[in-house]
Formats: sequence, C-alpha cells, structure tokens
Amino acid sequence: MSKARTAIITGSTSGIGLAIARALAAEGCKVVLNSFTDGDDDRGLANSIAKEFGTEAAYIRADMASGRECRALVEDAARRFGSVDILVNNAGIQHVAPVEDFPPEKWDAILAINLSSAFHTTAAAIPHMKRESRGRIVNIASAHGLRASPFKSAYVAAKHGVVGFTKTVALELAEEHITCNAVCPGYVLTSLVEAQIPDQMKAHGMDRETVIRQVMLAKQPTREFATVEQIAATVVFLCSDAAAQITGTTLSVDGGWTAE
Repeated sequence: MSKARTAIITGSTSGIGLAIARALAAEGCKVVLNSFTDGDDDRGLANSIAKEFGTEAAYIRADMASGRECRALVEDAARRFGSVDILVNNAGIQHVAPVEDFPPEKWDAILAINLSSAFHTTAAAIPHMKRESRGRIVNIASAHGLRASPFKSAYVAAKHGVVGFTKTVALELAEEHITCNAVCPGYVLTSLVEAQIPDQMKAHGMDRETVIRQVMLAKQPTREFATVEQIAATVVFLCSDAAAQITGTTLSVDGGWTAE
C-alpha cells in the first residue's frame, strides 16, 4: 500500500473506526479521524496515531447527520493531504423499539447517519479518486445488512440500504480502478458492547460467559465475538492491491451468522 494514500474513516475515535484508522496508519496511510465532537482528546488521538506509526494524521469534526458537513469533511481532508484515496464509511448509531413505537426522530437520525452520510461522503470523494485513477471505498454495513431482527427497523433498513448503495457505486466505477465493498460484521466486542454485559447478566440471572453465549451471541454460530482488529484487517485487505478485482460485494465477518 502506497505511503501517499490518504484515508478518511468516519466515526473513528473509538471502537471499529479507531481500529481501522490505526490499521491503515500502520500500513503507511495518512489518516483522517472523525466524530461529531471537537475536543482536545479528539485531536490528541490523531497526534498519538501520527507519532506511533510515523505518518500524518488529522482530526476533522463533522456531524454525519448533516450532508453538508459530510461533504465538507472530504473536501477538508483533500485540501490538507492533497488526495482522497480511501474512504471508510463507518459512522453509525442504533435504537431498538417496535415499529409502532419507534420515535420518528430516531428513524430519521439512524437513516441519516448510517446510510445518507455514506452517500454524501462517497459523492464528494469520487471526483478526487477519479483524478488519481484509483480509489477504495469500504462501507461498514452489518450482518443486519443481510438479515433482519425484530425491533431494529431503522438500523436494518439503513444497513440493507448500505449494501445496495455499495453495489451501485461499484458498478458505476467499475472501469475507474475504484472499488466499493461492504464489510458486514456480526457482534463485535467493543467498549459499548462490553458495557452491556453486566446489565444482561443481571436481567437474565446468568454469569458472564453464559449470557455472552446464550443471549448476546445466540445468532453467531461460533459463539465468539469478532474483534475490532479482525474488522480492521478485513478493511486493510480490501484496500490493498490484492483486492483490486473485488468490488460490489459484501464480506461477512460474523462467525457464521449469515450462513444459516
């Protein structure tokens, strides 16, 4: 992977997004971190990645619910680093409720952040990639982009939309040396998931390992979480020269969930 490549990763100050940013930095990429906050910790995170991996890194605030800010993120990154070679659309939120009780404002926010943001950033990044005659777009979808679960209507709708959007972009750019793929994780052990385990233990009267295997990972045949590092390594592969002919597809990292 060329050291000249610039990678933008949305929603990348924690969890999967941060792991992806670190993995791409380790490959020599200049990385752009993003979230909707704008604190010293955010900029410090970029500085620490730059120092650890001997590359350039920047933090750019953008609210992924705003199409204007999504596009501005890409343009700002291009001005700072001279190109946009890799775009990883990772930002996402979740809300769980029956359809009839689902708050409309939550529906709108999930569709905006989980789906529409990928449209806006991709539309802004494509002209930069075309000028370089190369590019990698990776959308972090979900097993819920391929399967449904009750009470997650907005999230499932958005992630199915991400998968469809991925295929369309790939077809439009098939002759431009620009690929577009979706990674579909199952349950990944992030700090947010980890924080849910004690409540699940209490609610079900189970110990930690039992609640993980029988409740949280009931749909994941391996009964093991994927790790953020595994998701990041998958993204690095899709951004490599070895993946030049992989486009318009989904790559599941779900412990066998979608095999059933």
